[in-house]
Amino acid sequence: MRLPDLRQRLRELGAKPSHEQRVLRLWAQALPQHSGKRRPEDLLPLTLRAAMPVLEAELASLARLQSQHPGEDGSARLLVGLADGQTVESVLLPRDGLCVSTQVGCAVGCVFCMTGRDGLLRQLGSAEIVAQVALARTLRPVKKVVFMGMGEPAHNLDNVLEAIELLGTLGNIGHKNLVFSTVGDRRVFERLPAGRVKPALALSLHTTRAELRARLLPRAPQIDPAELVALADDYARATGYPVQLQWTLLEGINDGDDELEGLVRLLAGRYAILNMIPYNQVEGLDFRRPSWERAADLARRLHRRGVLTKLRRSAGQDVDGGCGQLRARALGGGAADGSAAGAQVVVLHRAPAGSSA
Repeated sequence: MRLPDLRQRLRELGAKPSHEQRVLRLWAQALPQHSGKRRPEDLLPLTLRAAMPVLEAELASLARLQSQHPGEDGSARLLVGLADGQTVESVLLPRDGLCVSTQVGCAVGCVFCMTGRDGLLRQLGSAEIVAQVALARTLRPVKKVVFMGMGEPAHNLDNVLEAIELLGTLGNIGHKNLVFSTVGDRRVFERLPAGRVKPALALSLHTTRAELRARLLPRAPQIDPAELVALADDYARATGYPVQLQWTLLEGINDGDDELEGLVRLLAGRYAILNMIPYNQVEGLDFRRPSWERAADLARRLHRRGVLTKLRRSAGQDVDGGCGQLRARALGGGAADGSAAGAQVVVLHRAPAGSSA
């Protein structure tokens, strides 16, 4: 279901703009439709009041909790059932954050990620994306939403932007606390600046070398990393939110001195934060994570060179936390995933005072 379809249905039931906004606001914030000092019978037309029980049941069916897997770090992986029987994953993050999915599966085919191993199964409608937030809010407060779960948001742009607009207005989430994550697509840099709600941007970079990036992200748009960083920097400066550059650390692949020098060159003067996340092991794949000592050394060396770097652990590692794993287990698979959705900061290295990074 898409949000425009839901709005149209409310209008057909007699809702005026104020009624429509009220129903959507209470739903997105996981509040009862009878919330407030005034009773629904004083606020909603009779036809809409009569239809609300059925409508509320349908909204609840858009995202149902199938299982919850708490982590020792305060995160919790959620396996979410959709109305058609498909499943996706959401992640409750420490400090009132939530990572949501935008697709069932993914077409990018990152070689270290489980979500894309079966390709794209279908898009999520904008109402299904918001429904993940509504579901999570029945479990704990949600003040930040990152679009880093299953799927590539740029491949479902209309639905994701519809969800972002609702969450940034009626959903009561600050615009900088809505984080659009992408492997990089020119349409993103055209559409995001034109939106009513302008989210923060996270760019999955993973390497400074174009030929290596083409191998790691085989179906991502073939845009040179330097150009991607420049486009992201333009958007970051226009919104006032630094771009978050995502870097999954793969031992012997993108953790060498050549990449360190490339990062220093690419990020000099950029309004950006580099998030380095050691890889989550995937059974059956040859990729490995570097030692924590090696990762920390890289972060310290970047810090000394003036690059603002955060070394992170992926939330929920103790419950096999990579995106796609809960769904794989439910379908009879079981391998772990190397994606870094829902990563949480554990070490922060700040650039020296006066640095422009």
